[in-house]
Amino acid sequence: MLDYETLKTRHREIREHFPHSLNLRVHRALSWLKRAEAEPLDHDAQFIFLWVAFNAAYANQVPDRQNSSERKMFKGFLARLIESDSQHLLYELVWDRFPGAIRLMIDNQYVFQPFWDFHNGLVSEENWQAAFQKSKTAARRALGKMDTLKVMMVMFDRLYTLRNQLLHGGSTWNSHVNRSQLAQGAEIMGRVVPIVIHLMMNDYQRIWGEPCYPVVD
Repeated sequence: MLDYETLKTRHREIREHFPHSLNLRVHRALSWLKRAEAEPLDHDAQFIFLWVAFNAAYANQVPDRQNSSERKMFKGFLARLIESDSQHLLYELVWDRFPGAIRLMIDNQYVFQPFWDFHNGLVSEENWQAAFQKSKTAARRALGKMDTLKVMMVMFDRLYTLRNQLLHGGSTWNSHVNRSQLAQGAEIMGRVVPIVIHLMMNDYQRIWGEPCYPVVD
């Protein structure tokens, strides 16, 4: 099982071969993963810490659905991870471990941003429902084709909305209202983040880019 202790041990063993930028990404991501693992019963805290760990590894903001250039960069990052995944860990996660949880997340209107845009008066009910149906149809098509990259993109769209609800104060801590999607989100991210760190370390010769906030004197 990939967890903080396993990944940290591996990092100590091979980090001397890493470029400085990757070392910094992995070091930061592992620190937040460790903090997330200390909150097994608090899904709010766990999800937030896991999101920070993921962003530390990715070192860019996970894009919302409106920013095409950021989405292209993020899609490229996921594609590089999948290319590096000779053990098929992401494939196994999507198709063997969590297919049910991912489907539930994709079909959940409460983590679909246009649903909230409608309730905030930004789009019509017809528009959000049409967008939701289109998104679900695309996701089901990707599921049918076992398109891991496409499914992960749709999954992160949903997770990003959940992230916004928490980090922008749109959710009450430990609220019963959003428990199911938050538990699912924390569980999915709890599996995704260690795999991401593992894949980046294993393929340390690949260019993963510079961190947004380097350490400076």
